[in-house]
Amino acid sequence: MNAPRHADAAGPDAPSQLDVDRGDGRRETPTERSDRNWAEILQELRVALTGTQLMSGFLLAVAFQPRFTDLDDYQFGLYLVLVALAGLATVVGLAPVTLHRALFGRRVKDRVVRTGNRLFIAHLAVVGLLVVGVTGLIFDFAMGRTAGITALTVGAVVVIALWIVLPRLEDTERHGTVADVGAVRDPA
Repeated sequence: MNAPRHADAAGPDAPSQLDVDRGDGRRETPTERSDRNWAEILQELRVALTGTQLMSGFLLAVAFQPRFTDLDDYQFGLYLVLVALAGLATVVGLAPVTLHRALFGRRVKDRVVRTGNRLFIAHLAVVGLLVVGVTGLIFDFAMGRTAGITALTVGAVVVIALWIVLPRLEDTERHGTVADVGAVRDPA
């Protein structure tokens, strides 16, 4: 029978020299932490990429609709920008997976996790622009330019509030300081 990982002369609950507690109550080795963080990134990517695929599919389908030729120059330009953003979001969203595959087995999981995290943040930024732009295009086409600009503005405010401001406020509340709030923290 194998001894538990934490077992040593001090007893089964004593931390081994390989355990790390970074103040979050977890006792895990750096490799275990990287594995957990990588699994979390992949799960979040699954959710984000599903939304990206839905918006990309919508944009591709729009070009084959009879009223597509009714788009004015502004709407057509915005549409092309959105198609480019959808393509970029897909490529950036898949980049962490391709990075992992390219570096698989090279014992650099911590670097893969850090870079994957940064790529995922970039993906979210592109998706934010995409969501706001698609909303603005739809409102512009269906209700007019004023409604489209209003939708773009409101959408941008909502994305900034929920994706940037709220996490910073939560971090400030947790740490009680604003000194490093907003700094991108690597999960490793």
